[in-house]
Amino acid sequence: MNHCCFSSFSSSKFHLFNYSQNQNAIKFHLPFPFRFFYTSSHSLLPPLCSHESSFPPSLVLEKPEASTSSSKARSQNELYNDDIIEEIKIAKKSLEKLPVVRRPVMETPVEGEEEQEQEQANDTESSNEQSVIVLEEQSSSSLFSIDAGLSRFARKMPIFEPDRVESTSGEKILKVNLDLALYKAKLLARNFQYAEAEKILQKCIYYWPEDGRPYVALGRILSKQSKVIEARSVYEKGCQATLGENAYIWQCWAVLENRMGNIRRARELFDAATVADKKHIAAWHGWAILELKQGNIKKARNLLGKGIKYCGGNEYIYQTLALLEAKAKRYEQARYLFKQATKCNPKSCASWLAWAQLEGELENNHAARKLFEKAVQASPKNRFAWHVWGVFEASFGNIDHGRKLLQIGYILNPRDPVLLQSLALLEYKYSSANRARLLFQRACELDPRHQPVWSAWGWMEWKEGNISTARELYQKVLSINSSNDHAARCLQAWGVLEQRVGNISAARRLFRSSLNINSQSYVTWMTWAALEEEQGNSVRAEEIRNLYFQQRTDVVDDESWVMGFLDIIDPTIDRLKRIFNLDQNSFVKDSDSSKSVKGTDDNSISEEADTNGSRLDTASGFNLDKFIRENLSLEPSKLEGQFGWCLRQDPKNIRPPRQVWQKRESNSQKSPKL
Repeated sequence: MNHCCFSSFSSSKFHLFNYSQNQNAIKFHLPFPFRFFYTSSHSLLPPLCSHESSFPPSLVLEKPEASTSSSKARSQNELYNDDIIEEIKIAKKSLEKLPVVRRPVMETPVEGEEEQEQEQANDTESSNEQSVIVLEEQSSSSLFSIDAGLSRFARKMPIFEPDRVESTSGEKILKVNLDLALYKAKLLARNFQYAEAEKILQKCIYYWPEDGRPYVALGRILSKQSKVIEARSVYEKGCQATLGENAYIWQCWAVLENRMGNIRRARELFDAATVADKKHIAAWHGWAILELKQGNIKKARNLLGKGIKYCGGNEYIYQTLALLEAKAKRYEQARYLFKQATKCNPKSCASWLAWAQLEGELENNHAARKLFEKAVQASPKNRFAWHVWGVFEASFGNIDHGRKLLQIGYILNPRDPVLLQSLALLEYKYSSANRARLLFQRACELDPRHQPVWSAWGWMEWKEGNISTARELYQKVLSINSSNDHAARCLQAWGVLEQRVGNISAARRLFRSSLNINSQSYVTWMTWAALEEEQGNSVRAEEIRNLYFQQRTDVVDDESWVMGFLDIIDPTIDRLKRIFNLDQNSFVKDSDSSKSVKGTDDNSISEEADTNGSRLDTASGFNLDKFIRENLSLEPSKLEGQFGWCLRQDPKNIRPPRQVWQKRESNSQKSPKL
């Protein structure tokens, strides 16, 4: 019988025999079990192809025990070995049919180097498997051609190469890169580098389409650039990508539609935001503000109540409710709600500031100053706190103190044009018009699209007698936007200018245009009626007054909301139910007996109006110079120099002083330990 030779056994798992530690013995490994019987005369099984011609004598596993049974055993073994030989032939044929597929290489070699790389691969396999005897490769030419063809095919197909598939399909980027990219885009947008920020956010959307944060950030950047259509498209794609489950995208989209005047669409989007996440407080609050602007007070109160029900206590909800109570002249209830707002978040500068404005309107100047102090302590860099406090002090004749507060606010916020506008008006009234012009010019450079700054500058030029300059500035306001409330006020002021210079027909047209934008403006109606009175048209003046009262929309805010509101409000303010069952004095006593915010004296809040409003009260112990020196790293004696330096610098390259102070504070805290 011919000797069997298999060329593919070295690469397959069919290892017929291996060397053992003892070189005199050889172990068989076959895929089918059988037993060997050898006699002393000859071997019954023909040897396989190997480096040795015959097996050593030590391979005899069993010897016959008796000579009488040798003939029977020989006949049985012959039959058994014949079956084994047939099985070996069948296995040989099946193995010959299998193509040999070698492990593909990572890089496609040159055609002349194929044989060399195959030899190196075979050498590596032989060195790694020292215990396996490789059979001689004497395969037929057909098998070799199939083997070579498959090898070339495997090198060309990327399906056999996992590394190449990963590189072509793109590497998996870690989630932390999204946070870093969003932070970088935020810094770029803060420095007005919108194009680079948009590129980064577009990449974030490409790699993480299911995350809603890139859509929100990109939509806000586009909105700042007045790219309304692009921002709307981004929000729509974000809602589709997140399957409508991201309330932040719905809420930002609703705010965008509200600014564009699409009230009905904004309501639908706010509703979608609350459906996506009923605990999203910004959606409830934004929807309530929309209804307030539309005059739906009862609907707004209902939405605010649902916000407290689902989200718990929130300073913005309480603050809005307090402002509603103050507008309805229920001041004690407003104070109680302001107190709840400051309890929810003692660092809420907006709540302290709104409360201070309420006390200022009620001429409780001592309480208002204490609340202004709380506001700047809660947020030392807040531009609204410094601005409102400075205007408040200037209105009572404390010009130097008001100017100082406004300068501090601008040094901390060198990109805010509103602070410069108030400073310019203050300088025009108490100093010189030239200094005011410089401040107006600087404010317009900071924000060329800020309509109130242009309008205030035009008013000053009109008062100075520069009529042509005032007209140009008013025209600039209308070129920015001719359909909002700022445009309506600008048209009314322009009409008064034309009335004073004698252009009556132009004044009438301007008043009419202003009322087409805002028909609820009492000042515009009465100014137009006064114009007709001066011209001797008393009948026309009376008609104008009647038209105002006929078209006026009265917003009735009753107290019927209280029962429904308190049924869903959280238990932390159940005491509010007693507000409407007690008189004012008993409510004051009840509120005084309750716990106040840390560091706040409620008796000072409810005290009577200060008769001497212009007197600065220092009884609270708040030292402004010490506060700005320790907390803001500002020297009070050098405020004028720092203010002038900020005016000369490019606002995009200015770092707020508080960042420098934080680093100093950390060093000063570590020095005692050293």
